[in-house]
Amino acid sequence: MFFLVDLAKIKDMTITSRAFKSRIEQEDLYSIPIDEFFKSAFSVDCVIFGYHEKQLKVLLIERGTEPFEGFWALPGDLVYPLEDLDGAASRVLKDLTSLSEIPIKQVHTFGRVDRHPLGRVITVAYIALVETQDLKPQASSWASATKWHSLKRMPKLAFDHKDILHSALDGLKDIVLREPIWTKVLPEKFTLTQLQEFYETILGRTFDKGNFRKKVQDVKYIQKLDEMQRNVNHRPSALYRFDEKKYNENSKKGFLMDI
Repeated sequence: MFFLVDLAKIKDMTITSRAFKSRIEQEDLYSIPIDEFFKSAFSVDCVIFGYHEKQLKVLLIERGTEPFEGFWALPGDLVYPLEDLDGAASRVLKDLTSLSEIPIKQVHTFGRVDRHPLGRVITVAYIALVETQDLKPQASSWASATKWHSLKRMPKLAFDHKDILHSALDGLKDIVLREPIWTKVLPEKFTLTQLQEFYETILGRTFDKGNFRKKVQDVKYIQKLDEMQRNVNHRPSALYRFDEKKYNENSKKGFLMDI
């Protein structure tokens, strides 16, 4: 009773009083029965970015069940009791979109108390980057439809998926500067213009053509070939390729694309 009365009295007091209230609440946390901590659920949400010719999109599903029935959302669902997180993410993606064997990686965890209307659900977001022309997602399970949506024209999303998407995009921007994930979406033999367009699209920035090419010349695992473009309506450009062996040799030292 002392704590309850004391909290009421200090409700509108100074910073010192608020700090005391915070300490009281912290002590109260330890009075919560241990079984209450095992009543939270986990879920996974997959943010699959698709790139094609200077266009960046994200794969969404239309929910065919409550809550948020009829809303567009990231492919996601609850984690089964005997399932690990990585396995759950792959299963959910396949169950809802029919896509499989896509390398995905954890990017962030979201745990706002009220993020799910049915109870406390902590979700782990996964991301991947793919070439949209290589995949044909199909809705299955309780997903009514799937669709690639341009990041420039996003619909209203279910739950807190707008926040998850923004966080995943920040994660993607960090990854493209540290890993050559453009190999997943560019042709095996590409031009420096195609490479520059990729970075500009993902990062949302414009680079000076001369400076970009100068910096790329210093990247050891981008190899210039003795080949030029063919069957183009403009002056053919030189072709380049990704040298995986040199990348593996240099990646051990750490890498950050300086553009």
